[in-house]
Amino acid sequence: MPMRNSGSGDLHFQGLGVALVTPFSDDLSIDVERFREHIEFQIENGVQLLIPAGTTGESVTMSTEEQLLVIQEAVNITNGRAKILAGIGGNNTSEVIGRAQRASDLGIDGILSSSPAYNKPTQEGLIEHYCALADSVQCPLMIYNVPGRTSSNVLPKTVQKLAEIENIVGIKESSADFDQVMSILRDRPAGFSVMSGEDNLAFPLIAAGADGVISVAANEAPHLMSQMVNASLAGQYDEARTLHYQLLELMRANFVETNPIPVKAALEMMGMMKARYRLPLVPLSTEAKPTLRKALRKAGLLE
Repeated sequence: MPMRNSGSGDLHFQGLGVALVTPFSDDLSIDVERFREHIEFQIENGVQLLIPAGTTGESVTMSTEEQLLVIQEAVNITNGRAKILAGIGGNNTSEVIGRAQRASDLGIDGILSSSPAYNKPTQEGLIEHYCALADSVQCPLMIYNVPGRTSSNVLPKTVQKLAEIENIVGIKESSADFDQVMSILRDRPAGFSVMSGEDNLAFPLIAAGADGVISVAANEAPHLMSQMVNASLAGQYDEARTLHYQLLELMRANFVETNPIPVKAALEMMGMMKARYRLPLVPLSTEAKPTLRKALRKAGLLE
């Protein structure tokens, strides 16, 4: 397996990425037209990286063909105006490899792959899983560490080993563990991207050296998230801090119930799409709606 050239410092992925929601029609089929409109909204407002078929996109309730459909639509509509990082995860390595190989033929810029959920592999198992995936495709691969979803944690030493592989080019870090992320930032090789997977930690993590964020809040506020990320990366911390606190209540409200329940409800409040979900996800509870509506007003997204 090709190993990373330690002299290469170019980052494949940085800036603002959005974990795209997947709009559904009344019959719960994919609303392709609304999905296209949502992508245009993102690009027009400064998003540099689109992630279709991720966990925010409810990929776990989509068939392989549906996942590939939204990935292909994202590639076609974007037409090179933003990078496409396709969400390809799962806990069956051979099945993940099969989907990754099919997705890599669609014109994507890379793959974001969540670590296996439920079967809780050891650190050696995680290394073998990602090495097998990296060996099966030619495109860049980003690790997605989200212990709250997977019940396993890709530890910094494991990330360091995986970062030696040439086409493992970064990590979306959603452990919410500052010490862990700082260890990754300190020890990563040149050219290895570290992206926050938590909106509310994007500003402080970029200040600590991270390269951007893969965001849920960008679905609702791509222009504000773009301004915040760009200011953070430029070291304009006063401007970035102001935007961070303007958005903080929304960042929190997006997780008042399981993601993507609140963000889809917010998009409906904003008149952008209907909040439709596939079971086992259900609509936002009546009790949570005032919290979300208040957060949208605080961010300046609702009257």
